[in-house]
Amino acid sequence: MAPLKILICGGGCAGPSLAYWLARAGHRVTIVERFPALRASGAQIDIRAQGIEVVKRMGLIDIVRSKVVDEAGMSMVDTHNRPKATVMANKSGKGAQTITSEFEIMRGDLVRILYDATKDNVEYIFGVTVERFEQYEDHVEVHFSDGRTDTFDMLVGADGQGSRIRKAIMSPDAPEPYRRLGVYMFYWFVPRTEMDTNLAKAYHAPGGRIVMSRSHSPTEAQAYCSFRDESEETRSIPKGSVEKQKEFLTQKFSGAGWQTDRFLEGLKTTDNFYCQEIVQVKIDSWYKNRVVLLGDAGYCPSPFTGMGTTAGFVGAYVLAGEINRNSEDLPQAFANYEKTLRPFMDEIQVLNKGALRYMFPETEWGVSILHFVMGAICFLRIPELVARFSSEERGGWKLPDYQTTVQDQ
Repeated sequence: MAPLKILICGGGCAGPSLAYWLARAGHRVTIVERFPALRASGAQIDIRAQGIEVVKRMGLIDIVRSKVVDEAGMSMVDTHNRPKATVMANKSGKGAQTITSEFEIMRGDLVRILYDATKDNVEYIFGVTVERFEQYEDHVEVHFSDGRTDTFDMLVGADGQGSRIRKAIMSPDAPEPYRRLGVYMFYWFVPRTEMDTNLAKAYHAPGGRIVMSRSHSPTEAQAYCSFRDESEETRSIPKGSVEKQKEFLTQKFSGAGWQTDRFLEGLKTTDNFYCQEIVQVKIDSWYKNRVVLLGDAGYCPSPFTGMGTTAGFVGAYVLAGEINRNSEDLPQAFANYEKTLRPFMDEIQVLNKGALRYMFPETEWGVSILHFVMGAICFLRIPELVARFSSEERGGWKLPDYQTTVQDQ
């Protein structure tokens, strides 16, 4: 099996995970990342279900464990910070995860781990992205944003839910790739106070608003604000300037109660701020000829599923395995990748949009009902018991076994 020359567009988590397996198999892998340096920043993410097994097979589980955030669980609180319902993490090492995973980790830490695991045998090019490309029978010709042109055996789009690679391979009359959930989320870092503990906290305010906090270090906490709004006008907010986003956020949440005003004050000095529309990516095919999509670019499940990072890890493992099995027939490799992985992705993308209405109550009465129902469920420890005695494998989907080196073939 001759080694392939492979380009991956996107240096977050999914792209380097794929690069890890491909470089280990002897392929020549290049990652281009549009940011000028390693983007080792971002909010708290987690690894769950079959994703944990992939990290174990990568030999990275111990270093990931050494960087996990000390989060004991999550509480719903009222405006006076009184807990109304609490779900503790399942840290027994057996069964499924609860709202808080055993492997909560800051995105920046996971990005650094993956970079360190690949930097010696993968070429990283920062400050550059794919401008356009042309596909031929035996190669892809790629034109970069810095004016260079190069050829590769294949191109991987691991460039997130707004993927430009996906847009380039979809036909002009294809349906919109997004399943819009009518929810928007903002997050940023604020100075930590005595109110911030190792329990994540979620506060529901009338008007379909949720304010959440998580603590990841002795000096910083994370603030999250999310809300429901299905109007066309609101869709423009994530595309606006950071100043406009902060102005909108302040108007939307000012006076909402609990710690909200403290968090909004932190907007003035934060260096970490992000705004996004919460969507799922659903498309009919994840590849076209020699170009293939990975992670959020092809099948973003949305933060509400808690499976985005896991989808990237599992997708990278399956894609690499199929490439190594079929390196001389890439269309077959990509077809096998999609056939093998799609049942898992269909499972983790199950999300009842109507149920979101109950997660975002519009009235005080609705908030009270939510607290009562969740309080009763958590008093009986139902979420923890269900997790403890459930399979760690989501949906019963079995992670395939792949040989991982050229020499193994």
